[in-house]
Amino acid sequence: MISKKMEKALNDQLNFEMYSAYVYLAMSAHCESKGLKGFANWFNVQYQEEMMHAMKFYNFILDQSAEVELETVKKPKKDYDTLLSIFEETLLHEREVTKRIYKLVDLALDERDHGTNAFLQWFVTEQVEEESSVNQIIDKLRLVQGNGNGIFLLDAELATRVFTPPANTAA
Repeated sequence: MISKKMEKALNDQLNFEMYSAYVYLAMSAHCESKGLKGFANWFNVQYQEEMMHAMKFYNFILDQSAEVELETVKKPKKDYDTLLSIFEETLLHEREVTKRIYKLVDLALDERDHGTNAFLQWFVTEQVEEESSVNQIIDKLRLVQGNGNGIFLLDAELATRVFTPPANTAA
């Protein structure tokens, strides 16, 4: 059983994960509308990952005999100036997720909630991977400097990404 404070914090993160999915779905739609199907695919996979993350929180909350509280999902931004700017915003968003996960870990440690702390360690590792992945794309976008041939090749590379859920997506 988790404390009411932890229950609220986990619900807040569940809802932020839903918002994150919405953000990436909007980014996917933006790229699709620009004819960048590979970039759209990359963001669509991000959307699927965020939905899986939300479900991990959902299941964990329920497994702790706590109550899930779903909130209204805020409307995400839909227009971006450049591919570089969309990925820079993605990095900022992922850093916000990381900060939130770290705060949850801190709360779990403060409350001596070892079960929640163990659950959250998967997300700590996941965020390292998320930020690294986005940084690699930013580096490539800076390298090609908006060059059409470079964008074309990067779009083709990102089109190959597929969503592969982890073997155990439950809490």
